[in-house]
Amino acid sequence: MRTVIAVLWLLIAASAPRAENEPAGQFDYYLLVLSWSPSWCRLEGDDRHAPECRQGAGLGFTLHGLWPQGESGWPSYCRTSERDPGRSQTAAMADIMGSAGLAWYQWKKHGRCSGLSAERYFALARQAYERINRPKLLRAIPHPVRIAPGVVEAAFLEANPQLSPDSVTVTCRGGLLQEVRICLDRSLQPRPCSASVARDCSAPAIALDPPR
Repeated sequence: MRTVIAVLWLLIAASAPRAENEPAGQFDYYLLVLSWSPSWCRLEGDDRHAPECRQGAGLGFTLHGLWPQGESGWPSYCRTSERDPGRSQTAAMADIMGSAGLAWYQWKKHGRCSGLSAERYFALARQAYERINRPKLLRAIPHPVRIAPGVVEAAFLEANPQLSPDSVTVTCRGGLLQEVRICLDRSLQPRPCSASVARDCSAPAIALDPPR
């Protein structure tokens, strides 16, 4: 029995995130997280009266974040000597992130762990976002549709020949497309995702609302 319990604890530890408040710069690769804005609006943003959810905003895949990632687990809220960004720096990210508030939160939870200054971290996040082609076909849907998660992944692979299936993960929430996550090394080149990240949506079909 003690052996079984010990094995269970090892499995839990291997799949758990790293402890908070770690030293900055200790990670293995980056996880680029693209959020499908219409789904976030339906699940959360509408209740918050978020500006990016207004009709005419036209947002499709927005940058949720660029997360330092470990082969098992991930750091968060790290200790860093770098200064926090000013309001102008977070506001400058709203065009691809939807809001300055999200930019600030992402810096606080993930950006500090990069070991970079806020200026360099946001510049790197923008560079990573702009290197990935968001499929025009998905952004051009005129009305809500239901598709298999694999169709979303296939669309990204077709639009980005540099990507491979093991570097892309599609997630869902509440029956909706939630995020597309892409694993990148520190030079922003695609690489295989670790086991803690490679967990695709298991639903046979998910809803995809059009940009507003």
